[in-house]
Amino acid sequence: MSQLKGKKIIFLGSSVTYGYAAGGVSFVDYIKERNECIVIKEAVNGTTLVDEDDTSYISRMKHIKDEDVDLFVCQLSTNDATKNKKLGNISDDFDTKTVAGAIEYIIDYVNKRWNCPVVFYTNPYIPYEPYQNMVHLLLDIQKKWNIYIVDMWNDVSFNEMGQKKWKEYMADPIHPTKAGYLEWITPKMEEILYKIEM
Repeated sequence: MSQLKGKKIIFLGSSVTYGYAAGGVSFVDYIKERNECIVIKEAVNGTTLVDEDDTSYISRMKHIKDEDVDLFVCQLSTNDATKNKKLGNISDDFDTKTVAGAIEYIIDYVNKRWNCPVVFYTNPYIPYEPYQNMVHLLLDIQKKWNIYIVDMWNDVSFNEMGQKKWKEYMADPIHPTKAGYLEWITPKMEEILYKIEM
């Protein structure tokens, strides 16, 4: 039996969480199906961690009504990098107009509201320095907050496997296909999620 069976999991993110290039089907849907868990898929294409309007991660997170949540999984959005959002610094002030402040605010909010484990996940590797800087920032934030990270960016063997089946697994440098989600991304996500005590 899966460790996730019957657990309620929030997945907050943008196009990769949604399944932009896979007809709205992503690893979230496969995790739900394979593990018989309850998922809240709060994913909107093109949205950012940085809190600038009502589509941001933070604004949408605050509208989630569920109270009893077992696990919270958040995407490190590539949109913040491609839209040149300010990286910011790790601080106790949580400047949500920066990537650092938004990430820390989300972690703090989840801790206080749901008191459940927090997981952030990165995209697989793409040679794009602004996103690489975000990944490095997230790893520094992990040291402060003791969160979990599914670090697909830095996983060499994982990325080598993806490169061998790139045309099958990826619709473009950012968005997986259904096969990419099912055969590549979902097993990697499950590998980490199965290790979390809830």
